[in-house]
Parts: sequence; structure tokens; C-alpha cells
Amino acid sequence: MTKKVVYNTNFDLYSSPAANWRDTILFHMAPNPPEPEQLPTCCREIVTEFSKEMLNLGDVLFQLLSEALGLRSNHLKEIGCLEGMDTAYNYYPVCPEPELTLGATQHTDTGFITVLAQDDIGGLQVLHRNRWVDVPPMSQGLVVNLGTLLQVMSNDKFTSVEHRVVLKGAEPRVSAISFFGIGYTLNTRLYGPVEELLSEDNPPKYKKTTIKDLVAHAYKQGLDGTSFLHHLKLMD
Repeated sequence: MTKKVVYNTNFDLYSSPAANWRDTILFHMAPNPPEPEQLPTCCREIVTEFSKEMLNLGDVLFQLLSEALGLRSNHLKEIGCLEGMDTAYNYYPVCPEPELTLGATQHTDTGFITVLAQDDIGGLQVLHRNRWVDVPPMSQGLVVNLGTLLQVMSNDKFTSVEHRVVLKGAEPRVSAISFFGIGYTLNTRLYGPVEELLSEDNPPKYKKTTIKDLVAHAYKQGLDGTSFLHHLKLMD
């Protein structure tokens, strides 16, 4: 997590019950992006341009999410939700025995929001009413997942979606993902339920945490099919 350019297969290889079938290259693009020469020459320009566009989109999304919570439109931005962004590019090779593994195990995303661009192969599924439902690829469309931290901050008004990637077809799958929040571990701000949303009838359901502590917990737990929320939940 200290490097700005990371190439790996499973970030949680030594903590998860099983490995996933994918390779990932990840870039810490905000607040302090890598120097251009640190980026692979084959994708240097597009990674830089894509990250700029995702930060612009993130700005709009956080305004909309703030308003959806009944807050001022710049509330989430003012408390640092737009400060940190990682972009990850996943490659899922063709698997000879796809029924024996997953591209990504069941999980929720750790940070505030995740913006996903997927190719036309498909494989993303969300858990809805205890059933796995396909999220079909849409040409020029993006998928926005709400993360664990945003569920905590909204005190369950928003829900972080459980999702996974299954392996399909005879072609490899590629996705481009922008994670807002998870990589900016220098941010020491405590995040918990937003005070303006709390009342006697709606007391806080979660304790406060820093991004650094939540990411450390996620790395230790790995993608084991259980939510990262459990260790933040306050006892009734």
C-alpha cells in the first residue's frame, strides 16, 4: 500500500480461504499521483486522462449523494470523500475450469464509492434478496457501487452492495475500476455516522474509524465472503 503503482494477482493471497482468478494493476492517482515515468508506457496517457475524468465524475456523484442524504451538496466533498482515488485494471484470463473458482469472491467495497467500467463479456453479479443477479454490461455505461464507509456515514440509509465476479465465456474479461477513499491512508480523519443524520430515533449504529484502520482490517480479513461492517457495528 506504500507504492503508487502496484501489480499483483490477489492482494489478499495469504489471508483469504482461496485465490481468485485475476491479475490487477493498480495506481494511486489522488491526492498525489505517480510521476509519469512511473506509469507503464503502454497505458501512461490513458490512465492519466481516465483518472482525471473519474475525479470529475466523482465530484458530481458526491454532490448527488449528499443531496440524497438531505445534506448540503458539497458536504461529502468537504469531509474528504473526493481526496483519495485509486484506479485498478483487472484482467480475468480464460479459466479451463470456471466452476472451481471466481474472478472475485463475494465482498463489499471498503471505501466511499466505486465506479466500474466493464467490457461486454459480463460476469458481475450482485446479491439481491439472497439470490445472485447478473449485472449485464451496458455499452458506454458505468456501474456505481456504494462502499462500506458510505454505509457507515449514512447510518444505513445507504447500503453497500454485496457483489462478486463469476467467470464466463471463452474470452478473457477486463474491467477498469475507480475506488474513492481506500488508498488515501494518510487521511487521519475519523469517519462515522454523519451528525446531521442522527437523532433520538436514529442513534449511531457504527463506531468511528479511519481509512487506514479500515483498509488494514480489510487486508487482514481478505475477501472471505463476509462484510467489513461487522467490526464497526455498535452493540444494541
